[in-house]
Amino acid sequence: MTDSARDRLGRFGVWRRGPDVSPDFAAGVERLGYGALWLGGSPAGDLALVDTLLDATTSLTLATGIVNMWNSDAHDVARSFARVESRHPGRFLLGVGAGHREVTDRYASPYETLEAYVATLRADGVPAASLVLAALGPKMLRLAAERTAGAHPYLVPPEHTRRAREILGAGPLLAPEQKVVLEADPERARVVARPPVATPYLGMTNYRNNLRRLGWTDRDLDDGGSDALIDALVAHGSAGRVAARLAEHLDAGADHVAVQVLSAEGQDPLQSLATLAAALPH
Repeated sequence: MTDSARDRLGRFGVWRRGPDVSPDFAAGVERLGYGALWLGGSPAGDLALVDTLLDATTSLTLATGIVNMWNSDAHDVARSFARVESRHPGRFLLGVGAGHREVTDRYASPYETLEAYVATLRADGVPAASLVLAALGPKMLRLAAERTAGAHPYLVPPEHTRRAREILGAGPLLAPEQKVVLEADPERARVVARPPVATPYLGMTNYRNNLRRLGWTDRDLDDGGSDALIDALVAHGSAGRVAARLAEHLDAGADHVAVQVLSAEGQDPLQSLATLAAALPH
């Protein structure tokens, strides 16, 4: 990824499931000064939502986190990318990945299939500078470094960021996702944080294997996750304390952190993002 593209992402962005993102939400993220909005939940390969959100904003970078290679044909995605890029040059970053063996009946070797998927995208005109991979383990991280702009790891603590940077080397983009809860009481914070971590992620092989590589045991991973694990995966506390955790990713080698705010029912995520934005380092 070029330095100018890295600058457009900024140091902090927002991660949110695509079905939960509206044009008003995207405009709000832009007003708060976040550099990018990552669309999660396997957004459709037609990238129609990306068009809609770019139309509603003026400078915000949109990124997918991620288009699932099992759900979207690579040729179709490349054509969609060309359409978006022609309408909004330089404002879109295409994140792709292998998804999870637990939720598809087409699952084959993820590395070889994703390698071929990336090759098709590149051959169809998607530049490496506009492409990132969902990557957790060493092989996927190396593929991200060799064939794309870099990596977008999900559900990772700063220790993973440090190891990922060592594998990627100095040049490629590293943009981890980090969940946060703005709640000072640890017990109340875990009530919000544990369900979206435990279901589905602690039941998925790739995330469990990645956390084991970081030293977590099955005792930590089972039964909804230990308190220590939940605290490692979901930053909680005051806005200042959460901002300090996000900065740990930057100190560990991240270029950009995609912030996923977890909120209690009825809370406005934009309000939480506004509170956090005021505490983030500039």
